[in-house]
Amino acid sequence: MQRFHKASLLAGTIMAGAVFATPAYAQTETVSGSAEETTETTSILVTGSRIQRSDLNSTSPVTVVSSEEFRLTGAVNVEQVLNTLPQVLPGVTGFSNNPGNGAVTLNMRNLGATRTLVLVNGRRWMFYDTNQIVDLNTIPQFLLGGVELSTGGGSAVYGSDAIAGVVNFNLRDIEGLEVGGSYSLTGRGDAARYQFNAAIGSAFDDGRGAVTMFANYTRRDPVFQDARVFSERAAGDGCIVPGSTGRGDIGTPFPSGIAVGTCIARGGELGFVPQGSATTPTGTFNAGPTGAQSTYIFNPTGGGSRLFQDPGDLFNFAPDNYLQLPQERYLIGAYGHYEFTDGIEAYSELSFVRNDVATELAPTPAGVSAPLFVNSPFFNDQTRALLNQNPADATRGALYRNTQVNFRFQDIGSRNSDFNREAFRVLGGVRGGITDNINFDAYYSYSRTTNTNIQQGNIARSRFINALTTEFVPGSTTQLRCADAAARAAGCVPLNIFGTGLADPAALRYLAIQATNITTSDMKNAVASVSGTLFNLGTGADDIGFAFGGEYRAVSSEFIPDTFLSSGDVLGFNAGLPTSGGYNVKEVFGEVRVPVIEDGFVNALEFTGAFRYSDYSLQRVGGTWTYNVGGEFSPVEGIRFRGMYSRAVRAPNVQDLFGGASTGFPGATDPCSDRGPVAERTAALRAFCIQSGVPDAAVFTRAVQPNAQIQADFGGNPDVGEETSDTYTAGVVIQPGFIPRLNIAIDYFNIKVEDTINTRLGGLGSALSLCFNTVRNLQDPACSAFVGKRNTGTGALGLNSGGLNPSLVQDNVGRLATAGIDLQIDYSLPLFNGDLSVMFLATWLDEFRNTPVALLPLRENIVEGTYGLPDYRHNMRVTYEQGPLTASVRWRYEGATEDFRVQNTFSGNDRIPNNALPLRSIPAWNYFDLALGLDVDERMTINAGVNNLLDKAPPVLGAQAEQGNTLPSFFDVLGRDFFVGVNFRF
Repeated sequence: MQRFHKASLLAGTIMAGAVFATPAYAQTETVSGSAEETTETTSILVTGSRIQRSDLNSTSPVTVVSSEEFRLTGAVNVEQVLNTLPQVLPGVTGFSNNPGNGAVTLNMRNLGATRTLVLVNGRRWMFYDTNQIVDLNTIPQFLLGGVELSTGGGSAVYGSDAIAGVVNFNLRDIEGLEVGGSYSLTGRGDAARYQFNAAIGSAFDDGRGAVTMFANYTRRDPVFQDARVFSERAAGDGCIVPGSTGRGDIGTPFPSGIAVGTCIARGGELGFVPQGSATTPTGTFNAGPTGAQSTYIFNPTGGGSRLFQDPGDLFNFAPDNYLQLPQERYLIGAYGHYEFTDGIEAYSELSFVRNDVATELAPTPAGVSAPLFVNSPFFNDQTRALLNQNPADATRGALYRNTQVNFRFQDIGSRNSDFNREAFRVLGGVRGGITDNINFDAYYSYSRTTNTNIQQGNIARSRFINALTTEFVPGSTTQLRCADAAARAAGCVPLNIFGTGLADPAALRYLAIQATNITTSDMKNAVASVSGTLFNLGTGADDIGFAFGGEYRAVSSEFIPDTFLSSGDVLGFNAGLPTSGGYNVKEVFGEVRVPVIEDGFVNALEFTGAFRYSDYSLQRVGGTWTYNVGGEFSPVEGIRFRGMYSRAVRAPNVQDLFGGASTGFPGATDPCSDRGPVAERTAALRAFCIQSGVPDAAVFTRAVQPNAQIQADFGGNPDVGEETSDTYTAGVVIQPGFIPRLNIAIDYFNIKVEDTINTRLGGLGSALSLCFNTVRNLQDPACSAFVGKRNTGTGALGLNSGGLNPSLVQDNVGRLATAGIDLQIDYSLPLFNGDLSVMFLATWLDEFRNTPVALLPLRENIVEGTYGLPDYRHNMRVTYEQGPLTASVRWRYEGATEDFRVQNTFSGNDRIPNNALPLRSIPAWNYFDLALGLDVDERMTINAGVNNLLDKAPPVLGAQAEQGNTLPSFFDVLGRDFFVGVNFRF
């Protein structure tokens, strides 16, 4: 009878003579197997090593998630379980709308998806883009036998990228036919997710071969941000009327224009105010003498205009954004093996995925500098008088006044980006025995991913300017036409944005663009290895184990943007230039395990070591060495100490090296605006801001940075080198004989990464701070990105604000350091004719430090304990099983955190206090989940439950939110969520 086994609850740590859970492990004879099969197998592979061994010990901590955990949570995608583990922080998820690209990524230890190596059945999996990251949507969750997470540098065993660790997804063999499905729905009746699965497997030719074939269909419905109170209105930091906080934790502004820095002194209260974009569906323009311009908004019915009010006139972009992304996925594949001669078998794996995910943003916000025809009937005399304060256009004369125009194209509709991703992978190999104790394994795999990204809602920047630049039709003083003859020939129609809903549909059709971008990624991977045992040391311990071999890997990726996007003549989604490149690496590796003592004067002692030499075709990287050494020591039965040191590398990926310049809108603070700390607004900074191009009257005003994001260009750098890391782990595993079935593991980890690849100067925000708060020299390389880039009227940066885009490329610029302690406790006991089991996983994060620019060590960011990265997290499951029934409760705990700015506000290189924050910290966050299982008979299993049983809403974080006013991938944004699933076996 199929059961929700009490021992396979949440996860397990590989340890001496026992396993916390009963996961499926990769074996020499099959792709995977059940826990019962594992106990009978004499040779086992543990993630983090290529040496087969007879027990389940590991010198580095390996956490195992069983397949039952996915059933007990109603998961349709692997992210739903893995992102709840204390070792894993969410990367890009099904809640990542902006930023988001339709993929799901894995982020161990918060070190990033590019530093987490993903394997399936112990072998590299296909990646999906120029960053060479695996999309977890391509992994069949319903076929998982278990997932193993190994902490620390695994480069010596598996090669590049294993800086944070290795995650290995083991697929199980199927015997017979399995069909099933699951469905989930929130208590609000939305966010439906469902899947249908089918798999068939059989042995053949008297057991010499076996094959498994499978198919899956998954669908996820969208949820918009206005479907939840906390995200229906964009919220920002501000000054509110005391006691006015209400719906969505947003208060009443007090009054408009009161800065956060002076809020309390003037009788206000720090809080969240309605926030949004200064680019609205009613057009705005700047008017006034050069250097002292103000922003005006047109009367909604056209003609007149008045001063723009912040926040009263801000556009609420939130309702048009997805909170949960829609998804539709088709997945088919097969794997199998055949022993074509005694002791030697061929094996293969085939997989194909079609995954469609969409993101959606508010209608395009467009900002351009354009010459407006003052005599246009679109304006009244009052507006003409304002425009006439602006400088005349040098080409067209006094009837045309240059101004910054902003308009949101609501009549064109939301910006929709469909990611249609097709991926396939084929693998073939041969493995077997050379002698009784020496085996070989050789395989070759090829994978290819093609992503077609279709964007709707863009407009052409040049056409926008053409449609704004008008003149009278000859012989008329009321009828307008586009002033440019070539534009008229191309269909240009004058565009009236000077009010609400006044735009001619023909003008909108002329402006609108549908863009198609295509990304292809390929990987070729050949690996051959020999492993086995040699002899023992005569001390009663196992034989010395070894593994050695070679690997060849070639990767390439190409991004072909739409013509409009590559030209830069686009507003809406980001422009970008083509990216194309690749490289190869040839590697040799070796590994050894030396058992020294077993059941002697001490219980056990052994040492391990591994190395890998990699020869990259990249001149800057060249040859690299990675290695590890470790050991285990058990003084007496029931206690085992273990430790390891690892050197790992991450080679630059195609995007790092060859990425074409692309436009982005990162969140950053221009020190010359009013968005930075008041304490930094010194006379010296004011003088440098003016020197950099900010008009005197605009310094420290919102005109310099009208939005929280700043438009900038980013690109690759062929001179980027590899990242290196050093990892130390040390722990103890305790299994006291006087408390049967109790297992405890405590492991310390310490990871330091040098030469981290990041945007030069650490990113736009760091570059602005470095230039304006520290260097203050326009001739210094730290300021080169900003020279000549400001709007001459407002001082703003970025094309959308009338300036030019700062440009930054990739480089080896920073360092990362993290350290902490993992704790795992597993206990089970008979109770009332059933079995009670408890599984507890926790992580204490001692530090996580990010130094964006290593040359400025004093500007180290203290990240541990900030929003999204608690000092302490745990995941606990209690399960009771009696007969065919299973009941389980899970407690997810996220420790208290504080605003990143509390400890990371700088003036130059000096860390200064920041008390002008509406929300300095949030308390611990708790979630409780309930699951029930029923084995109806040997063929049918039903499971049902509810996640977030108490309907806990996420916190509103204002300026520190990623999207939707919160961190939607970290906190539960759906609310109470019910699920049911059924599985049949024949």
